[in-house]
Amino acid sequence: MHRSRLNISSKNKRRVAVTGLSIIDPLGEGTNAFFERLVSGHSHSDFFECESVGHVLRIPAVTCKAFDFKGRWGKVPHAAADLYAQLGLYAALEAWEQSGLPRAAHQPRAGVSWGTALGGTRAYENGLDRIWLQQKPRASPLSVVQGMNNSCASHVAIELGLANACLTYSVACASAAMAIGEGFRRIADGYADVMVVGGSDTPLLVGVIHAWQGMRVLAQAQDEVGAQACLPFDLRRTGLMLAEGAAALILEEWDNAVARKAPILAEISGYGITCDHLNLVRPSEIGQAQAMQDALQEAGLAPSDIGYLNAHGTSTKEGDPIEVQAIKAVFGEYASTLPVSATKASHGHMMGATGAIEAAIAILSMKHDAIAPTAHLNEIDSQCLGVRHVTGSALRGTNLKAVMSNSFAFGGSNAVLVFETP
Repeated sequence: MHRSRLNISSKNKRRVAVTGLSIIDPLGEGTNAFFERLVSGHSHSDFFECESVGHVLRIPAVTCKAFDFKGRWGKVPHAAADLYAQLGLYAALEAWEQSGLPRAAHQPRAGVSWGTALGGTRAYENGLDRIWLQQKPRASPLSVVQGMNNSCASHVAIELGLANACLTYSVACASAAMAIGEGFRRIADGYADVMVVGGSDTPLLVGVIHAWQGMRVLAQAQDEVGAQACLPFDLRRTGLMLAEGAAALILEEWDNAVARKAPILAEISGYGITCDHLNLVRPSEIGQAQAMQDALQEAGLAPSDIGYLNAHGTSTKEGDPIEVQAIKAVFGEYASTLPVSATKASHGHMMGATGAIEAAIAILSMKHDAIAPTAHLNEIDSQCLGVRHVTGSALRGTNLKAVMSNSFAFGGSNAVLVFETP
């Protein structure tokens, strides 16, 4: 087991509750229906098609095409927001409503901490399309405000009157997990009482797809409908599957939440963050293991206290085995009985939003007493053995007390979150 490098004292730390949660479901059915589909082992994926300079791009993907946001918009005109910000704002407002917190024009002790890898890239791509393909004289005057990486966080703050910190984290696939962890720290350290945290991304764009294809890491379809494209830990895996999405959590100082009789869904108790500092794209077992160990120490938990681990599990040839080795390094002999699943097999890789979606899934696993399987995992790669992969059917009646969610990113950023039952 790796020894933690942290010197964390919980003496003056405040407890932090999760009082609201929302996932933008690609099928538009809502958070609970989304979770039940995961538990059933169903994939949300289909084929995504778009035109690209004379030919059609067609890849397995997960889109959020079932939502109409225009009727749900608030203070800022709908046209001023890129799709990623629309998804994020909707998730944040839904989570806020669930928390039962009041709306106010000015809330100095409430803030937002948001994650996105790509931000409003769509706005810039649309600008290029207008100039080069449509032969327009200029891009839209809204391109800058749509394209800013901090635009979603700003929309959330404007709509809810959040006057505390308005933070945006952009660290590739660890963006949302880091945003959650840093929001947690602001409350625990006394800088805020409420934080809206989460992430959103919409990477299904011509330029982005071409970029990922250039790396040769996009998943190839294994069937005619694209459902079995993303195959974490499976010998047949060919790469990651792009997806659109958003998720939001409402974090609140524990005593305040109890005093107002809020619906406490979970307690966030641990956050580990490390940097591999070795390579832009190759993950490190050491860095990943250290982040998990640090999260456990901050939570004051032993490895055996974790009842479920939602793995980063992107379905890449190199990444999956390294994560398994890191898990085994931290959990030791217990790793062989620790339930592990990678839900990206069902919902795809939503880039900067993924950490929020998977953190929400980990919380829902405690709430519903069920662990979703890694969908379509039929033949485990020998390099990925040594943990208890949840395959086929979901595990039910698990009586989970604590869960962990891993997020690891290009650039070497690792972020791990631990949640406990209230």
